[in-house]
Amino acid sequence: MFDNLSDRLGGVFDRLRGRGALSEQDVRDAMREVRVALLEADVALPVARRFIDAVTERAIGQDVLRSVTPGQQVVKIVNDELVDMLGGTEVEGLKLDARPPVVIMMVGLQGSGKTTTTAKLAKLIREKHGKKAMMASLDVNRPAAQEQLKVLGEQVDVATLPIVAGQQPVDIARRAMESARLQAFDVLLLDTAGRLHVDEALMAEMKAVAGVSAPTEVLLVVDSLTGQDAVNVAQSFSGEVPLTGVVLTRMDGDARGGAALSMRHVTGKPIKFAGTGEKLDAIEAFDPKRVAGRILGMGDVVSLVEKAAQTIKEEDAEALAKRMAKGQFDLNDLRTQLRQMQQMGGLGMLAGMLPGMKKAKAALAASDMDDKVLLHMDAIIGSMTAKERARPELMNAKRKKRVAAGSGTQVQDVNKVLKMHQEMSRAMKQIKKMGGLKGLGALFGKGGMGAAMPGLGGPGGMGGMGGFGGSAGGPSVDPNTLPPDLRDLLNKK
Repeated sequence: MFDNLSDRLGGVFDRLRGRGALSEQDVRDAMREVRVALLEADVALPVARRFIDAVTERAIGQDVLRSVTPGQQVVKIVNDELVDMLGGTEVEGLKLDARPPVVIMMVGLQGSGKTTTTAKLAKLIREKHGKKAMMASLDVNRPAAQEQLKVLGEQVDVATLPIVAGQQPVDIARRAMESARLQAFDVLLLDTAGRLHVDEALMAEMKAVAGVSAPTEVLLVVDSLTGQDAVNVAQSFSGEVPLTGVVLTRMDGDARGGAALSMRHVTGKPIKFAGTGEKLDAIEAFDPKRVAGRILGMGDVVSLVEKAAQTIKEEDAEALAKRMAKGQFDLNDLRTQLRQMQQMGGLGMLAGMLPGMKKAKAALAASDMDDKVLLHMDAIIGSMTAKERARPELMNAKRKKRVAAGSGTQVQDVNKVLKMHQEMSRAMKQIKKMGGLKGLGALFGKGGMGAAMPGLGGPGGMGGMGGFGGSAGGPSVDPNTLPPDLRDLLNKK
């Protein structure tokens, strides 16, 4: 979502870093380019102006201009101000410790994704917080809206309020409250009706529902793709309803990102969650520090590790770790890693979250190398016999032709997969010579990302995949350079 903005800012900062000394005019010229980049990204004018003024004031100070690395200092200042603009260093989650049932009221325009987001939050509350949740649809205007929430409730294993035809929103809210109390639900999520535009009837209905249910959380669901108009919607709602937070949907889209950057300043309320896809588990807590890191090309390794922990089965990680300790790595292991990369979002997502991989991500895009490459590699390995997967050295010219024909690829593609395996296998043997997993364990923790995906940042990882569309070698990770919160997370187990 922030790719265009990130590229523009990256170009500005590359020029700053390339200079041994900075004058006040250099800083002002750079900030002028940053302001243009923000405005092109649909950031609200008052927000962009305030941001540039704050950065410029700090950047032209003596500490920066006389610094040994002034370019890096300016980038740090921009990062700090960006974090502040997005909501500060604290991640604000849901307030679920009130007297049950805790009522969460979802509001927003029609088509913003309220119903799906309601189901996503209910799933998150049940799985992550261990709370018993129920959902109720108050949308009597949109055809089949209540049925949609019922279907989503079945998919995420969360109870929904039985539908009573002809009942009005306020009456549905009263019935939902009573039902939640009688059945001892911890959390009640109310999916209110949306409109094509903000009108008095919508606001009056929401106020009446809020008066009946006394919600602990009133979350405004905003579609990130609406750009600058999302800010106008937020202003309208925040003036009428007691908002407690914002949920941005379609953060995985190709919007320019201005809505996300402006929302906190406009509403004065924190962005609590971001929808990152259509699947019902594609929602994550909005962390200003991590988002700022992605925008400035610093990566987001903490989120990557968390995603790995969610998608990689612990038994699979431990089994691979044992094989790594013995220096073993066959094509079955490679196939497992390729599938894990697909589950974690594919090559583009991984490259975007690793520090220093912005240029590698651009190289992937320029070479037309997309996530279909992972599918092709999986098909090649799937076309081999079990014996060939366990012993890749058996692959002679005749076998390669058979595998290429079976997978719909070329012999050259089969060779590239085998070469990638050889590089990763060589890395496993090097790890064994270095004393097994003790070194990796100190960095990643037992069964963590390092054990499950050893090649991600090393000799045989994404670099090995370069044969399919360019070279994209990943950086080595020095544990001493990692932030304390990441080291703690990696060593939790």
